[in-house]
Amino acid sequence: MALDVAALRNRFPAIRAEGAPAFLDGPAGTQVPESVVEAIAAALIDASSNVGGSFAASRASGAVVEAARSAAADFLGGAPSEVVFGPNMTSLTFAFSRAVASEWRAGDRIVLSRLDHDANVTPWARAAEERGVDVSFARLHDDDVTLDLDHLESLIDARTRLVAVTACSNAFGSLVDVARVARAAHGVGALCYVDAVHLAPHQRIDVMKSGVDALVCSAYKFFGPHVGVLWGRRELLERLPAYKVRPAPADPPGKFETGTPSFAMLAGVEAAVEHIASLGEGDNRSQRLDDAYELIATHESGLGRRFLNGLPPGVEVWGRPSMEGRVTTFAVSVEGRPAAEVASALGMRGINVWAGHYYAVEPMAALGLLESGGLVRIGFVNTSTIEEVDMVHEALGALC
Repeated sequence: MALDVAALRNRFPAIRAEGAPAFLDGPAGTQVPESVVEAIAAALIDASSNVGGSFAASRASGAVVEAARSAAADFLGGAPSEVVFGPNMTSLTFAFSRAVASEWRAGDRIVLSRLDHDANVTPWARAAEERGVDVSFARLHDDDVTLDLDHLESLIDARTRLVAVTACSNAFGSLVDVARVARAAHGVGALCYVDAVHLAPHQRIDVMKSGVDALVCSAYKFFGPHVGVLWGRRELLERLPAYKVRPAPADPPGKFETGTPSFAMLAGVEAAVEHIASLGEGDNRSQRLDDAYELIATHESGLGRRFLNGLPPGVEVWGRPSMEGRVTTFAVSVEGRPAAEVASALGMRGINVWAGHYYAVEPMAALGLLESGGLVRIGFVNTSTIEEVDMVHEALGALC
């Protein structure tokens, strides 16, 4: 079977609108299907009360939370009791880093990555500074902008308490073997924390197979609303102290969820997972997700190959030159043109892309691109088409 992209695009009000641009800014946030909009609207009406009450609106809110946890658990491969919701990935990581750092002592070490979005760098670095803990950075392979895993492993020693890496670069599309990282961390008794924000729309996540201790993503990157989703091993969530108010739940996952959540947005999370699952077939949601991501991978791989093979002279891709070991997020430069100028020119042609560093401060700095304005990021997702790839080629060619 192949992905029916025309039918898929018709689910999205923004994409099917007359005169709609080419939404190639998916790495910064995807569009949402009508089913997600409807789920949020329904919850705003029916589930606007806090949980724990004996009346219908409160029970409805509780049902929304339970359904969202179940959907997120299927999406990530864990259990509902291991799913924590928050306003976004950055806020969740700041809060979680504070909890994890409570176990650190002066002289301990953490290992971070030069490939990561700053949301998986600064929270840990700040926590380390406050605890007197050393910070080491795993370097990049400059030629293809991938993480040097041999160097990362050489940094992990008996003092290491945490290794935090991305599963996929939000700037360059580079994939990371997080299972290998987790094994190296666990070899010295350290934790492995993974930022899977950029991986989530492209590849199936399975926290059990990867062996990580905690993983975080954002629903608005996989066709949902602005909600952060964190999965953590049950024993870890139980052990760590939570920074919470006294009446809040004492047990996970509730002890890590500060304040009243947005029940409407949680309804949108469930709807987003169901949207992806509906693209596949199977006897349950997990199986449908497995099948859906196989279709997505086939479609996106075709888009990526066409993009890479058809680039006009004068356009350089920073990162892996083929679809091996990457997703369909491409950081490019056009000879003689600042990134902001290129993005503006594409925008005038109805092609939405970003220019700059996209919070990927570490890799841009490592490549010497931070001060010069960064690169142009072009991101294809499963709603993208071959025609949009060709539009980009034509627009870039006009600038060369």
